[in-house]
Amino acid sequence: MKSGKRVFVTGGGGFLGRTVVPLFRSAGWEVDAPRSTECDLRRAEALGALREPYELILHLAAWTQAGDFCLHHPGEQWIINQQINTNLLAWWRDIQPQAKAVFIGTSCAYDPNLLLVEENYLHGDPIVSLYVYAMTKRMLEIGARAIRKQFGLEYMTLVPGTLCGPYYHEDGRQMHFIYDLARKILNAKKTGEPAALWGDGNQRREITAVSDFANAMLALVECDRAWGELINLGAGQDHSIREFADAICEASSTPKHLVSYDATRYTGAKAKCLVIEKIRKFTNWNPISYRECIKMVISALS
Repeated sequence: MKSGKRVFVTGGGGFLGRTVVPLFRSAGWEVDAPRSTECDLRRAEALGALREPYELILHLAAWTQAGDFCLHHPGEQWIINQQINTNLLAWWRDIQPQAKAVFIGTSCAYDPNLLLVEENYLHGDPIVSLYVYAMTKRMLEIGARAIRKQFGLEYMTLVPGTLCGPYYHEDGRQMHFIYDLARKILNAKKTGEPAALWGDGNQRREITAVSDFANAMLALVECDRAWGELINLGAGQDHSIREFADAICEASSTPKHLVSYDATRYTGAKAKCLVIEKIRKFTNWNPISYRECIKMVISALS
């Protein structure tokens, strides 16, 4: 018997989606999560054919990769992500206005010179290397706000820290920093060849379990007070790349002398840590520690 609660998920086959989709199904939602080969979000007509009503839209999809991908594909990132987001917003307004929508933001939309608190999401300038992708996410937020203001549709935006967990990029794409660190260090343990990490090791990051993020998303969907809000979901505490590398070595029994640093390589922002006071107004947000996250990363790569 169908529950009557129907949710449409973009990016359901991706890293975040593969945790979100089964979670929502276990909570009683009927989930439609077509792959991009089944519903190409770059084509308005692909969404236009979906006319059965949904109660909820989870927009997880984005055209991007980690590492230095954004440096080499700025034009494509702008066009493709704007196509995807505009088509999704238009479909929501025109065909699914009864649905509430959840959008995924990005921490790289923040100006690193400002406090990474929700009120600053649209203020200042993102770092140059991630500027285009960051601005497509800002434009998504502006579009959602405009539709809410004119048409009264309800949405929320969730901004994750760097997520870790199972199902991470099994297709050979560039990896987020914590997976890249772990992959290099595990390979050093196996081969005895030094792991050359990008940067001097002093840049700082935070990591959040994808399961924590997905559970918070489900709780927020069911929290009436959260609608209309942009909310950070991060660890609230950052660590240097050297600290992460040391923890990976300890968890994997890799000798630390096998780790080296290359300060000439791309590193992105010098520091990135989300302020998480707001999320605790709506849910009991208590993310697992970075050491537990590292165990999950090592398990995912093993």
